[in-house]
Amino acid sequence: MTFVAFAVSWFLCLGMLLLSILLLGSTEAHIALLYPPPRGGFGTKGVDWRVHEFVGYHGYKFPCGGFPKGLNSILKAGQIVPVRFWTSEFKDVKRLPKKSIGQARHGGGMCEFSLSYDGGKSFHVLATYTRTCPDVAYEWPVRNPDNVPPCSNLGKCLLSWSWMAALIPQFYHNCADVTVQGVKNGRLPSKTIQLYNFKGHKQGVRMSGDGHSRSVGPGPIK
Repeated sequence: MTFVAFAVSWFLCLGMLLLSILLLGSTEAHIALLYPPPRGGFGTKGVDWRVHEFVGYHGYKFPCGGFPKGLNSILKAGQIVPVRFWTSEFKDVKRLPKKSIGQARHGGGMCEFSLSYDGGKSFHVLATYTRTCPDVAYEWPVRNPDNVPPCSNLGKCLLSWSWMAALIPQFYHNCADVTVQGVKNGRLPSKTIQLYNFKGHKQGVRMSGDGHSRSVGPGPIK
């Protein structure tokens, strides 16, 4: 190999390395579920940085990113679940940050929290935040209905978070494996989640948001 060829090859490799670092940093700054722990997310054995990305990015699939089942969390009928989010710049996961840290909120947007009892074939909405979600600086109360039915089929029972951003037409989606301690003859909510901005669904949809892209927003306002 000539010196010129070697130099070109070296610079190309360096360029690819720097690009990978930049992309990884961008990926990590995106928000993902922290609690309940999602498939592929922080705190799980099968952590995968794609859990921070939107559906369609580098093969990220709907539902649940295509990740295998992960840690199991227990949910009870009538419980208020304190949902939390995470980014790589959030070092102390035991407490909420007191100031803005690196979080790509994309102007906020609409988050829907839902349950699935069939492994992601259908989702039933528990709570919706229409403008201010997500944000790592807050807990997001999600109330499990008093009459929710039980679900103990591991891999089929899921708590889902989906997000339609304000500044960019992207759809984010994480799933946490759960066991639901419900009531006999209970019923799931009838409302299903909205699906936009990936193959097979309406494109170019943006939500109104709250105008805060990386800084802390106004918190859980429905």
